[in-house]
Amino acid sequence: MDGDLDIPVLDDHMHLDPLVGRGAAAAAEFADHGGTHLLVVNKPSWHLLDDLPEGPDDFRTVFDLTVSVVEDATDALPGRAWPVLGVHPALVTQLVEAGYDAASARELMETGLDVAAEYVADGPALALKSGRPHYDVADDVWTASNAVMKRGFALAAETGCAIQLHTESGEDFTEVADWAEERGLPAERVVKHFSGGRLAGPTKSVIANKDDLELAVETGEPFMMETDFIDDPDRPGAVLGPKTVPRRVRWLREEGHDDALRRAHVETPASVYGIDTEATLDA
Repeated sequence: MDGDLDIPVLDDHMHLDPLVGRGAAAAAEFADHGGTHLLVVNKPSWHLLDDLPEGPDDFRTVFDLTVSVVEDATDALPGRAWPVLGVHPALVTQLVEAGYDAASARELMETGLDVAAEYVADGPALALKSGRPHYDVADDVWTASNAVMKRGFALAAETGCAIQLHTESGEDFTEVADWAEERGLPAERVVKHFSGGRLAGPTKSVIANKDDLELAVETGEPFMMETDFIDDPDRPGAVLGPKTVPRRVRWLREEGHDDALRRAHVETPASVYGIDTEATLDA
């Protein structure tokens, strides 16, 4: 088992399933290998509910489950965990297949984001999560999805928080960053989850593969690291396991990239989310 790395180690995007997954045990594994801080994103609503959400109370159920498992995860960490709450963009497909039109699906998803923003404003959540499908969809669904994402930007600006995005792959998201800026949200507070090492527009949250991390370090730009661990008992270790970020931190340190590690685990989280990973580690 890997030991303490003597620096904050943040996984910027991990899921913990308190119902059928490992939950806080995965956070404990992360800590055992040198991890200190987690941003825990709620799993898609249809994974935690018996059916698709129909209104605000269903989203609250999902968010309350996530807040609860984050509290347990914090107990397992030398630092702490924070919830990131929102609506997975693939919900639009689930809803359309269930009989919603694109406009009605948009309205329900915006309701979910409104509820998530309440959790940020009231304290338990750190940031929002939104995005658009990473696969081909009909034009009306694409338009509705972009509208939902823009609503997320407006809510993040209103509540003074960051927003994580689940989107298609790519390296140029300047248009998306411009949409955020138009709604009063600085582009640096827009985080592209599952990013590669190069990205224009938002802040990149780099999936912790060596090639992507090497490129992110080489650019000299702000970045964070993530596993996108999905905590699914049918897919153990997917996408990357909880120990991956600490191991990549150790590897980057061995390669002499101490400045990049400070950028990824102290400076960028502070500028994007307003969190102090050093002070919370000392606490």
